[in-house]
Amino acid sequence: MLDGMIHLKSLRVEKTDAAWPKRYPFNVPAIASLDRLDFTTPVTFLVGENGSGKSALLEALACAIGSITAGSESVKTDQTLAPARELAHTFRLAWTKRTQKGLFLRAEDFFGYINRLSAMRAELEQDLKNVDEEYTTRTEVAHSYARMPYAGELSALQNRYGRGLEAYSHGESFLEFFQARFIPDGLYLIDEPEAPLSPKRQLTFLSLVHRLLAQNAQFIIATHSPLIMAYPGATIYWFDKSSIEAANYNDLEHVWLTKSFLNNPERWLKDLLNKEAEK
Repeated sequence: MLDGMIHLKSLRVEKTDAAWPKRYPFNVPAIASLDRLDFTTPVTFLVGENGSGKSALLEALACAIGSITAGSESVKTDQTLAPARELAHTFRLAWTKRTQKGLFLRAEDFFGYINRLSAMRAELEQDLKNVDEEYTTRTEVAHSYARMPYAGELSALQNRYGRGLEAYSHGESFLEFFQARFIPDGLYLIDEPEAPLSPKRQLTFLSLVHRLLAQNAQFIIATHSPLIMAYPGATIYWFDKSSIEAANYNDLEHVWLTKSFLNNPERWLKDLLNKEAEK
């Protein structure tokens, strides 16, 4: 059994309407087929091709939970999550220990968050410069009081993120952000964390997950990465064209295709180029 805590035990889809909606995300075959999904280990991976429904399910789950986001909008108001909120109304969640701690993180929200932090830091630094210029003829006490709110906010950013996430590479800033935002006893929903991470950084991410599990974290992660989904003892759900099924790591297309390519890249590339030439 993995270290960690199973906060969320299961979700059940309540299909009370006579007709299931025929619009996104209800019309995604894997989601349309879903009745129940159990979370039996502290780490669960959602795996499938693009458009298979794994991200849509994760977004709806975040809306049903009311997860904190990295974006400027909450799951209740973010317009990009409007379809997910509609699906979330059909979810019935069962908990071992309900928690409001944790985070819902999409790659696009993370990059937007970095830009907002950078703008906030620049604005605070400009405010301090303006105060220094305005108070050149005032007393030192008045000058200090005027600087205090801006200096305090800058200090808080420094304490939490050090030199600033915008000063790191995308991969480094992702890991720094995640460590800074981690709270014990949390439920973390993460969509494609491999997007900003090199293979080496993906292994660092797994080390971080392992460390956080010891502090009663639970993770539900949508991913394409064979490195990330290799975490020992995790539950893997495969989203195929018509259903969501539990799967073994070595049976996943992502895994055997990657292994086959790395064992003989020349053959794979030759076949691909030949097919392109025949078109």
